[in-house]
Amino acid sequence: MKSGIRDKAEGTYHEVKGKVKEVAGILVDNPELEAEGIGEKLAGQVQEKIGQIKKVWGK
Repeated sequence: MKSGIRDKAEGTYHEVKGKVKEVAGILVDNPELEAEGIGEKLAGQVQEKIGQIKKVWGK
């Protein structure tokens, strides 16, 4: 699998995982879990964008 496609797939995975943690943190009233989820979701979005850039540049 090409690097760009892999980055995009892993970014989407981390984005979804982060959203689940964020919602779980809200439901159980755990601000640390919620913050961890937000951070992971943002990291996933960044990784997904990197994958898109790599795909455009052909790397």
